[in-house]
Amino acid sequence: MSDERWMMLYRNVFTKPHTFLAVVHVQDAEQALRNVRIATEGGADGVFLVKHGPSGPGLDICYGAVREAFPDVWIGLNWLNLTNEDGLAMMGPSMQGMWVDHAGVHEDADRATVYAERFARLRREWEKKWRSPLILFGGAAFKYQDPVEDLGHVAALTAKYVDVVTTSGDGTGIAPDIGKLEIMKRAIDDHPLANASGTTSENVHAMKPFVDCFLVSTGISRINEGFPDELDPHRVRQLAEALAT
Repeated sequence: MSDERWMMLYRNVFTKPHTFLAVVHVQDAEQALRNVRIATEGGADGVFLVKHGPSGPGLDICYGAVREAFPDVWIGLNWLNLTNEDGLAMMGPSMQGMWVDHAGVHEDADRATVYAERFARLRREWEKKWRSPLILFGGAAFKYQDPVEDLGHVAALTAKYVDVVTTSGDGTGIAPDIGKLEIMKRAIDDHPLANASGTTSENVHAMKPFVDCFLVSTGISRINEGFPDELDPHRVRQLAEALAT
């Protein structure tokens, strides 16, 4: 299956030059509902639901509550505590996107795309089973993963297996170097590139020439003991406005 097909899945849903997906770190259904409302009313184009740790209701339970309350909102999920394959097994047909921190592409020639190819086969089986498209955001040169020397090479390989090549800075809340974004975007051309760390209304203009989609949490959140636990309506609106201009 061609990388053009992956790319078109994203482009058919998100038609604006830049997409803003608010990342909600889910604690329970009530908190998730409150934050998704803040995101959508503030101008986000959709949301990703992410859950840390085993405490509280599962991500699937919280997702169900959000989907019922927001039937028309684009919702993706990141199963942080599961492998990519186990996360895919948890995905149902109304779940529109999946984000994996590592797309399975390596610089090591012996295992360069072995995992990515296997996951692509599983994804095709999933889509055949549910008769539903699934937009896949796949990490490349992503935070807390093995360092990447040839950014362009890894980005180009990743684009063959995911809808949106997704990168980040060195850590949570840290923006990537603009040079890194430029190299990766040049390597994948029209294929969508997402940034998933450190975006704010102040620095987003510098990234816009190279980034198609912004997955944002820290930059639009209230920080509680170093962790983004509640979206800030004012920051959400500021970022939406910055992306629109």
